Amino acid sequence: MINYTLIVVNIIVHFWAPTFKWGVIIANLLDSSKSPEELSYPQQAAAIAGSALVWAKYSTVVTPKNWNLFSSSIGMAATAGYQLARKIQ
Repeated sequence: MINYTLIVVNIIVHFWAPTFKWGVIIANLLDSSKSPEELSYPQQAAAIAGSALVWAKYSTVVTPKNWNLFSSSIGMAATAGYQLARKIQ
């Protein structure tokens, strides 16, 4: 018997959610043209970098491992770290 719930969860969670997270990465890269004074510490540190690191860890714990989520989360953490470094300098 086919488990349709598992199929739907895999399609929704394991593909679409991480795919849309790439939009946050692109937006963060586009913010590189802004001056560092316009950037927000709470947004970059807590919202983007913090949640990205939590989801990167989660993506390796679930079965099956979600490497798309892992890569997009690491990308989000990296772009947030870059923005924070710009803000601190």
